[in-house]
Amino acid sequence: MMQAHVEQDDSAVTQILQLPPHEAALPRDGSSLVTVQPSVDPRLLGEILMSRGACGQDAVDMALKVQEERGGLIGDLLIQHNVISRMQLVQALGSQLGIHVQETVDEAAIDVSLVAHLSMTWAKENEVLPYVKNGRILHVLIANPMATGPIDDLRVVFDGAQVEPILVTPDVLNHAINHAFDRRARADQVVDDMEKGEAGVADVAMELEDAAKDILDEDDEAPIIRLVNSVLNQAAKEKVSDVHIEPMEKYVLVRFRKDGVLREVVRTSKKFQASITSRVKIMGNLNIAEKRLPQDGRIRIKVAGRDIDLRLSTIPTAHGERIVMRLLDKGSTTLDLKTLGMRPDVVEAIDGLVHRPNGILLCTGPTGSGKTTTLYSALMSINNPDINILTIEDPVEYQLEGIGQMQVNPKIEFTFARGLRATLRQDPDVVLVGEIRDLETAEIAVQAALTGHLVLSTVHTNDASSTYTRLIDMGVEPFLLSSSIIGILAQRLCRRLCNDCKVPHILTDLELEQLGLTRDDPELQQAKVFGAKGCPQCGMSGYAGRMGLHELLTPTEEIKRLVVQKLDAGAIKRAAVAMGMRTLLADGAYKIMQGRTTVEEVMRIANQDQED
Repeated sequence: MMQAHVEQDDSAVTQILQLPPHEAALPRDGSSLVTVQPSVDPRLLGEILMSRGACGQDAVDMALKVQEERGGLIGDLLIQHNVISRMQLVQALGSQLGIHVQETVDEAAIDVSLVAHLSMTWAKENEVLPYVKNGRILHVLIANPMATGPIDDLRVVFDGAQVEPILVTPDVLNHAINHAFDRRARADQVVDDMEKGEAGVADVAMELEDAAKDILDEDDEAPIIRLVNSVLNQAAKEKVSDVHIEPMEKYVLVRFRKDGVLREVVRTSKKFQASITSRVKIMGNLNIAEKRLPQDGRIRIKVAGRDIDLRLSTIPTAHGERIVMRLLDKGSTTLDLKTLGMRPDVVEAIDGLVHRPNGILLCTGPTGSGKTTTLYSALMSINNPDINILTIEDPVEYQLEGIGQMQVNPKIEFTFARGLRATLRQDPDVVLVGEIRDLETAEIAVQAALTGHLVLSTVHTNDASSTYTRLIDMGVEPFLLSSSIIGILAQRLCRRLCNDCKVPHILTDLELEQLGLTRDDPELQQAKVFGAKGCPQCGMSGYAGRMGLHELLTPTEEIKRLVVQKLDAGAIKRAAVAMGMRTLLADGAYKIMQGRTTVEEVMRIANQDQED
């Protein structure tokens, strides 16, 4: 990291900027950063570290010996051997060179106008970020004090300003750079620029840039490209699940779905509709000339260093093509059963089921209820080199290391059933089938389970007990279901209370009745119930993030007997509850009493049609 930088001449500045130097950003009035230049410590770096108590003489001697044998810098060698921290090295370098050091950066204080015409790639490669400009003094964050070339470049760019470096760790600088360029790319700001006519609407029917390029760093000045990139950047930052671009009669509306709830983000003029639609379709490799038929595609982008996949869908409407993009953030999803909001007993039960040698484990719930994430988490808990795991999905949502994944393609008649047949000839131990939609897939899955394979799949039903009747309605023999199914997990997602603003709440008699509780309930005596209020941290919604409500049915002999007799879902549910199954509503009540969600949220999500 602390390598010498080859200085650039002034002509290199033109490669950094998108505008000539005299058009660079002006200083922001009122910004100030009062500093006193620290004195230079003439001692060697090792001596400074020892005087600060960061390491001893033995460690320095060891680093010197390694340096003599292999080369390298003393500070980096000490970090590699876990002798000192990166911050201790930065503080010692700051003392040695007489440079100010900051452990943290107030990201809100960064003057975004200073990076208005800079490239994020240049900032990251040179480990430098303009921070605050106060008159003729430009304060700059740096991570490499030996790299003087970028400092000289900025001095020229800002018309001979006096550059005062502030030394920070590479991690702190990277976060500051991402934050600065993220703020520069806000969707509402881009729309304002477009409406003011600061740039003409460029032709967006152009070749797509490299998918690996970070959209925060795209230099294209076409406002439509900037708008689409800024929408995707903002969606990734806010961790939304879906982006809706909806044409109305007189404007185009952009909405985000976060934690299951839609909200308006920005509106733009109707005149930009065709260009926005074309840009998104180009990114998804769709046919921009076809506007009469629905189309599906996929977009792969990088935002602030994070890889994100988007599932793209377009449909024709009365006012133009409607676009929905579902975001699949590979970096933000933790595939671990313990993080999904399950009760400890459910986690233990699921863990036991996925370690069974054979049988069918089904996950049921509506679209977007987290079924795939739950099954992926279950697979990852057993994923090791001793087991052959194969999946058939539509589409493959996350790449799982060590697992063979296939995607169905109905256009060439590669269906779930055909994929499952082929998979069984690949000597699998565990098979994940994205969804059981028809009798053929269901029968093959049952036969696979009965012949020594563990099968995981999903079915669309309202609760766990209804899964049996759904499969029987498809045409599967009841005795085969009773022999092969080892567990059914019904699942919903509800919003989690914001810890910064939740307020104590006393359950009313009506709420107790809705939850199936009484004042004498033992769990209620120890409960800590809260309500939603709203604060800036949660966008005034009162909620932050989501968690699962779960209903796990593990068939007993009594339940198997009821299935063979083709009794209705209500009878199966009553038997399962009598055997200890906690329903979705009961699990919601449990999480309300833990202070994790609210009555309103549980009643909105959980199945309220309780059988007598």
